[in-house]
Amino acid sequence: MRKEPPLLTSDRLVLKIGIPDDIPQILKYFIDNKEYLTPFYPLWADNFFTEEYWQYHIENNFLECVNELSLRMFICRRKKPKEIIGTVNFTNFIRGAAHFCYLGYSLAQTAQGHGYMTEALQVSTEYMFQELKMHRIMANYMPHNRRSGNVLKRLGFVVEGYARDYLMINGKWEDHILTSLINPHWQPTNTYHYY
Repeated sequence: MRKEPPLLTSDRLVLKIGIPDDIPQILKYFIDNKEYLTPFYPLWADNFFTEEYWQYHIENNFLECVNELSLRMFICRRKKPKEIIGTVNFTNFIRGAAHFCYLGYSLAQTAQGHGYMTEALQVSTEYMFQELKMHRIMANYMPHNRRSGNVLKRLGFVVEGYARDYLMINGKWEDHILTSLINPHWQPTNTYHYY
């Protein structure tokens, strides 16, 4: 049964899936932060900074969301709900005997240092555990990205390993520290098969 995309709120933030009306703000977010985010991103797609790219991806993200394949959200302040200040992406949902997914995120350079990412990840991981019944969320970061590592540590993510040349980031293979957060209250449901 298809569900409506979630709208998550915390004390200061709103997390929402993108809609076509958001495309100008999505483009503004990525254009304004391109230089800041580039060292932490794979190479940008040729048309990443175009309306056409985001028209396709917003539709695809919606379909993946309602079919519980991924959940890609944009972060806004409650006081400025149109302005995008970050992203939270839960991807590669695996069910069956696993019930896990991967987490990736970004935050505007001007929004750093206010605890926004910690707040956004608290409310979104809670949703993943309680509503989408994930058992495990995995997040990986480059060793020199201490800020990201500290956010994950604050949220209870546990370091599980070190992967050499794990992901190609900005055109170069980068090592990553592997972490995960486990849902301590996970219960099986009748919705999914466990074999």
